[in-house]
Amino acid sequence: MTDNASETAAARIAFLRTLRATRQLRPDPLPESVLRDILEVARWTGSAGNRQPWEMVVVRNREVLQRLAAIDGANAGHLATAAAGIAIVIHPEVPDLDAYDEGRLAERLLLAATAFGLGAAVGHFTGPGSTWAASAEAKRLLGVPEQFVLRETISLGYPAEHLQRTPNPPGRKPLEQLVHWEHY
Repeated sequence: MTDNASETAAARIAFLRTLRATRQLRPDPLPESVLRDILEVARWTGSAGNRQPWEMVVVRNREVLQRLAAIDGANAGHLATAAAGIAIVIHPEVPDLDAYDEGRLAERLLLAATAFGLGAAVGHFTGPGSTWAASAEAKRLLGVPEQFVLRETISLGYPAEHLQRTPNPPGRKPLEQLVHWEHY
């Protein structure tokens, strides 16, 4: 690998390490071009068999964001102060792969937001022991057909003023505790 390629790779790896869930957001509006760029990244996210088993509902209406947050405040409360929320709607015909592809899409949305200096976090409507009632309520609010799956949302916005990004947050296990080479 050339020195230039190594520097590029190092810069990209450093960027990936900056990804953090930011749940304290300012409701300041986001530029339309930024939202569209983030959604383009989502459009190019890979999926099993390239099925793209998702659609997204972008919500910027303050009242709707607050109502979504109130449905499951413990898991999606950060939508209340977000500038925008993206509800990830999964098609019902891919039940065996939907959670995997949904996770890939969510991560890409978070990375795209981070590239713009935005804060973002994943919220969900299915807490422990859930009966899917929260998801059903969110689907009704957004007009999502009953047969589709709505588990996750992404909140987007500028981080609250008091938040500072740390390059290496405390609490990460050392690599030696996470990786086994050649055999467990």
